[in-house]
Amino acid sequence: MYYDWKPYVPVAKRRERAKRIAAKLNSAGHTLSPVTAGRRIATTFWGQAWCQNLERYSNYANRLPRGRTYLRNGSVIDLRIEAGKVIARVMGSSLYDIKLTIKAVPAKHWQEVAGDCARSIDSLVELLQGRLSDAVMERIARPGTGLFPTPTEIAFTCSCPDAATLCKHVAATLYGIGARLDQEPELLFHLRGVDAKELIAKAGEGTRPAQKAVASDRILDTSKLTDVFGIDLVRPEAPTPKVAAPKKPAPKPRPSKRKRRARNVSRKP
Repeated sequence: MYYDWKPYVPVAKRRERAKRIAAKLNSAGHTLSPVTAGRRIATTFWGQAWCQNLERYSNYANRLPRGRTYLRNGSVIDLRIEAGKVIARVMGSSLYDIKLTIKAVPAKHWQEVAGDCARSIDSLVELLQGRLSDAVMERIARPGTGLFPTPTEIAFTCSCPDAATLCKHVAATLYGIGARLDQEPELLFHLRGVDAKELIAKAGEGTRPAQKAVASDRILDTSKLTDVFGIDLVRPEAPTPKVAAPKKPAPKPRPSKRKRRARNVSRKP
């Protein structure tokens, strides 16, 4: 008897079971979106900022370490981020269904963030790549007034029997969002119900400050556009300079009739 608790499943066995169930679901026509993570769950600004925001809250502290372990073991076999919610499937003793509901950013709150950041953001690509000034990054990731949700803005359910406020399967899902934002940072704006393009639009309102020379570390590497938008930019070839044709010498002026007649007379014996 386990008193409603199932026996512990070793990591290797759970990982193998997750692969087997994922393959079975795929063959049945269910398209899954698994999350994979190594020792470092997130490596970019957006993913790291999401995870650091989670770890600020003491009421999440007890279960977050187990969630990291589950994510690294490949237990999150499906995770989908939609407007205001996240749907996931996590492999534990069984396959569990998780649903997270996250409140949208209030309109006034979003306008304050956009107003504070707009003049320091040059392009949407720069924003999504996290290549921003320290002031903008601090403003976006600021606890409570940035873009990342607080615990009071997150509600979740899990089909597991764990009665804890935050079970390890939900914790794995929360970290899975951070790993997914590493690849698709625009999903954060979609999740919070705001449009990233509004930050760029705000930059065009009012009088822009005098343009300064662009620092070398802020020059956009166009080769990274493929990673963000899946497009390639090809630089146009420089036109071949035309070589001017050599000018012909100007024809000598023809002598007048009078001079020609005088010349012919002088040639007669």
